[in-house]
Amino acid sequence: MSIDVIGNFLTIIRNGLMNSSPFVVVPFSNMRHEITQILKDEGFIKNFAILNENELTTKSIKIFLKYVDGESAIHEITRVSTPGRRVYSAIKNVKPVIGGLGLSILTTNRGVITHKKAKELGLGGEVLCTIW
Repeated sequence: MSIDVIGNFLTIIRNGLMNSSPFVVVPFSNMRHEITQILKDEGFIKNFAILNENELTTKSIKIFLKYVDGESAIHEITRVSTPGRRVYSAIKNVKPVIGGLGLSILTTNRGVITHKKAKELGLGGEVLCTIW
C-alpha cells in the first residue's frame, strides 16, 4: 500500500477552502513546491512561504489561499493520475479544462508544467491534476 502524497496535498488545499481558512500548511517536497509555484503563477493562490524553523523540524510550505468577494479562486481541484492508475497523455490529447478557464498540471521530462506550457514545448507527460 502506498500513500498518494499529491492526492493528500490537494485534499489539504480543498479542506482549507471548505473551511475558508486564510492559509494551509503542507509538508515540503520538490513536487509540491513546483505545483504550488504553478498555482501562484496562474493566480489560484495569493502566495506561499517555505517554513524551516530549525534543523529538528521538517520543512513545510505555508500556502496563502485566495478569495475574491468571499468566494475561493479555486472552484475545483481534482487528481487525475493516481498511484494505482497513471494517466499519460500526448499533448494533442490533453483536453482544455472548462473551456480553457482552468488548467491541467503535467509532469514531463522538463519538470512540472501546465498544459499551456507543454503545448508550447510540444511535450506530453503524466497528467497530475486539473484545476479551475
